[in-house]
Amino acid sequence: MNRINQLFQDSPKNLLSVYFCAGFPMLNSTADVIRTLEKNGVNMVEIGIPFSDPMADGIVIQDAATRALRNGMSLRILFEQLQDIRRDVRIPLILMGYLNPIMHFGFEAFCRKCTECGIDGVIIPDLPFREYEENYKAVAQKYDIRVIMLITPETSEKRIREIDAHTDGFIYMVSSAATTGAQKDFDARKQVYFKKIQDMNLRNPRMVGFGISNRQTFDTACSHASGAIIGSRFVTLLDEYKGNAHKAISHLKEDLGKSGKAAGQ
Repeated sequence: MNRINQLFQDSPKNLLSVYFCAGFPMLNSTADVIRTLEKNGVNMVEIGIPFSDPMADGIVIQDAATRALRNGMSLRILFEQLQDIRRDVRIPLILMGYLNPIMHFGFEAFCRKCTECGIDGVIIPDLPFREYEENYKAVAQKYDIRVIMLITPETSEKRIREIDAHTDGFIYMVSSAATTGAQKDFDARKQVYFKKIQDMNLRNPRMVGFGISNRQTFDTACSHASGAIIGSRFVTLLDEYKGNAHKAISHLKEDLGKSGKAAGQ
């Protein structure tokens, strides 16, 4: 079974997925960050592929991507850094990136390298669902790669149900139509959206992302989904601690009220 599916089967609630940008703050820190996150109880890791025009990302992740590119990070180098990661890492790993560098690499070659490195899924924010169905789905399935689709408060119920019927793994529930970035809490409007999706009784589990940074936002997300995805807050801490992933994730877990226990508990 794909590790993503296994995770949601074994631990359906209070899951913590953490995003970081490969090559930031140092070029060669990717594998160390992944291993440190797993050792600190993170349930799933999203590895960002830096891109010069990350349209869905706020200023924190934009800056991280710019610095990673200046450090020399590329998709080829990232795959080299990940080639031995499955010797000791067991949690699901997802690559998150934009279509341009993936297409430049070649989509089938990209999927093949993902499988060779033990990557379980990909998130491509600028890949339209219909184009995925027509041109990419068969290749991804050939290599057992889950293509995770995003939904927002503006996504129609019809499209949400189409995504649910034709994808596997989980649905990435974006908390708002804005870019990524930390916030203190979710307003009533966003919570209505969360409840609406929860009441649709979708086949796929859901993870809430964008704006998760503290105990309040994490707990709210978990009350309406299987868990939450944290990106900007962890990237900020990773920068503040000069690449020390252990200090960054320890600080984040304290923010979430999870100090001293596994993230998914």
